[in-house]
Amino acid sequence: MRRSLSWLRAVHLLVGLLLIGAPVAAQAQGAQAQAAPGYQTDFTKNELAARRARIYEAIGTNGIALVQGATGTAGLSVFRQANDFYYLSGIESPHAYLLLNGRSRTTTVYLPHRDDARERNEGKLLSVEDSALVMQVAGLERVRSLDRLAEDLVSADLIRPPAMMIHTPLAPMETGGDSRDELLAGQARAAADPWDGRPSREAHFVHLLQSRFPQFTVRDLSPTIDLLRAIKSPAEIALIRRATEIAGYGIIEAMRSTRPGVYEYQLDAAAKYQFYLNGARGDGYASIIGGGTNAFMGHYFRKTDVLKDGDLVLMDYAPDYRYYTSDVTRIWPVNGTFDKAQTALYEFIVAYRDALFRYIRPGVTSEDILDRAAADMRQYLVGKTFASAAHRRAVEAGLAFRGHFQHPVGMTVHDVGRIRGVKLEPGMVFTIDPMIWIPEERLYIRIEDMALVTPDGVENLSAFVPTSIADVQRTIAEEGLVQWRPPLSGTSTPARTGGSRR
Repeated sequence: MRRSLSWLRAVHLLVGLLLIGAPVAAQAQGAQAQAAPGYQTDFTKNELAARRARIYEAIGTNGIALVQGATGTAGLSVFRQANDFYYLSGIESPHAYLLLNGRSRTTTVYLPHRDDARERNEGKLLSVEDSALVMQVAGLERVRSLDRLAEDLVSADLIRPPAMMIHTPLAPMETGGDSRDELLAGQARAAADPWDGRPSREAHFVHLLQSRFPQFTVRDLSPTIDLLRAIKSPAEIALIRRATEIAGYGIIEAMRSTRPGVYEYQLDAAAKYQFYLNGARGDGYASIIGGGTNAFMGHYFRKTDVLKDGDLVLMDYAPDYRYYTSDVTRIWPVNGTFDKAQTALYEFIVAYRDALFRYIRPGVTSEDILDRAAADMRQYLVGKTFASAAHRRAVEAGLAFRGHFQHPVGMTVHDVGRIRGVKLEPGMVFTIDPMIWIPEERLYIRIEDMALVTPDGVENLSAFVPTSIADVQRTIAEEGLVQWRPPLSGTSTPARTGGSRR
């Protein structure tokens, strides 16, 4: 794992040089966007080619990689491409396939024919009729119509000895607002339903390949793509940084809108305003907004309850921004002021966050970081008092908990790749998420920040989101969007008195 990640780091450094700086890349990509309406502008074709080169090396000269794109959307839903397909091509057309030939080191994209009626209604979609344009902007060697894929799989180049192996992703396809762990859980629930039990799209695809082309051996491509996605390139980091900025300002807007009598879903609305205002296409995941004991449920999504004086409210939310997301969490008092008991618990969590960040750097492991941070927090607790024995037990239990060091973030909120049990590398992005539970009160306290491993240490991408008690309380005191532009009559949202908007 270490050797593979180090090699990937070198690839991404090379990609960074190819980008020749953000301003130049932005100008080049702007011209590219004008040439191909609807085609992405965040990655140069050199970066996409470098990713595909890594696939060629993994599958070898006796392998081909076949990657499915997402299917078309039903009704008037907005199409979003599958992450792996987008990562390797940047193409957003539905019902597309990529074939990477390890023998010739060439990539073919298979696209449907133009749908004139759909384009008149929805706008331009890249199709096989745009072959020259697609090859130019995406740097692909061939563009073929979708109906030619089966024919090409039995071409002389692929069936001549030695026998070729087909590598295709077997992990569930991510298409925005979903992560692999949740998708796998959903597949398991479907399999357990005797009235459902349908195979996954990936399983169906493998069945079709094996039944139609038994000469090929099928292998899983997901681990190879996961390794590549684990280390973020400079262009990817820029997108994650922007997604984090939007997430943070969404949470800040929610803080400003908080007061007793506001509903959880209204904080969601305040954050969404910031998301869409700043170019997000939707949610990176369903917002977690829980007032009082609702926060005790780790993934509370209903957001139907009213916020009450004396309670805390927890918010965990980020946008889907140009195929990348973030993961930021804050917790704050509904009435705008932490009481004494809340202060002691909250300050412990913030101090734990700072201790974890203190030890993040290349070459160390999550275990090293957790051990050192826990030692610091034992010293922190000397002489500290808490409101009850249950509160004290909770913070002491937190010293042994290993989940404070959480998960990778990138194209999904629970992104592919590993950050636990491996030595950290520059370009890794993950969350630091210190948390404690007090079951006696159904109380859950945590904050979550975005860590980017740099060549000489770490950067907290979400450090600008208020965490000190003074900053949080100052932000809550400002007028919020919910009060500034109140909802229609029929929902109780008392107007805030005092304060001003930035």
